Amino acid sequence: MATPFVIERSRVIPAAPEQIRPHLVDFRKWVAWSPWEELDADLQRSYSGAEQGVGAKYAWAGKKAGEGTMEITDASDSEVDIRLLFTKPFRADNRTLFRLEPVDGGTRVTWRMTGERGAFSALFVKLFRMDPKIEADFDKGLVGLDQAARG
Repeated sequence: MATPFVIERSRVIPAAPEQIRPHLVDFRKWVAWSPWEELDADLQRSYSGAEQGVGAKYAWAGKKAGEGTMEITDASDSEVDIRLLFTKPFRADNRTLFRLEPVDGGTRVTWRMTGERGAFSALFVKLFRMDPKIEADFDKGLVGLDQAARG
């Protein structure tokens, strides 16, 4: 039986949404801010589909980072929706959403991942306290996105 999950973190970035959005819709720009890019020195990356926005695709493979793909499935001025498929070490089909909300002092960027976990992966996540680690990665990534958007 699958168990749904949600992981979400937010940060106010002192920049306009139009300064932040380009760093989300172009996977080639993720190298500058994604918390997982530095995880694997030998990470292999490939890009296909559209250069940016809907249809842009990114695939990765690495010893520590595992393997998977991402594809932008929807992109507006305020949201970027991504299908995230992990193939190794575990199979998972998740949705990642970035929401850009103008607020006093900049833009609240919310990074949200949703999906379902089977019994084995739910146990693994619980035993190894993976959700807090993913939350910490999201926080680190939002700091990096802040720096990239204002850099």
